[in-house]
Amino acid sequence: MERKSIIICGVVGFLGLLSAVTGFAAEATRIKGSQVQVPTPTECVYPRSPALGLGLTASVALMVAQIIINVASGCVCCQKGQHQSASNWTLALICFVVSWFTFVIAFLLLLTGAALNDQHGDENLYFGNYYCYVVKPGVFAGAAILSLASVALGITYYLSLTSAKNINDPWRPPAPSQGGIAMGHPQFPSQTSQEPVFVHEDTYMRRIST
Repeated sequence: MERKSIIICGVVGFLGLLSAVTGFAAEATRIKGSQVQVPTPTECVYPRSPALGLGLTASVALMVAQIIINVASGCVCCQKGQHQSASNWTLALICFVVSWFTFVIAFLLLLTGAALNDQHGDENLYFGNYYCYVVKPGVFAGAAILSLASVALGITYYLSLTSAKNINDPWRPPAPSQGGIAMGHPQFPSQTSQEPVFVHEDTYMRRIST
């Protein structure tokens, strides 16, 4: 994995964890029905709660993580066939769609829960009766779980796209070869063996005398 991919995955993962942690913290600190005071039948007095700030922090962290992973990945549909295998592209497309689906739901839940948790002196009329509205249990917790799922799917489709691109990139420099020197036996051209020619002594002396 390249250094750029490690940094992007680390930043996005941190933002996803931050969104989930603040979402669970907002769930723990949300206003409960037992904490609301009703001095008159048409008036609700809500206590102060950090759930508003925690919910907004979780939604902003999730949005920034989604922006980073989508900018780094680029257009998923445009990369079909460009150094991509069918299985990697299909996996990336499925994770891309599901990631956006979970992101939208988590983002809306966080914003809605934060807004509804910050009411002051409001009352609601329901079938002729007034009641004090509070955020239902599990809204922030569900958003936190969806935030983790959205970030995990985003990292998955980012790695699916970049891994195949890096392997099949024609401009990517080749990996350095393993150290070592190839050893071999020197090759010499074969020479045909010649048998010695014996000359008779009389013939040899005759050639010298001439």
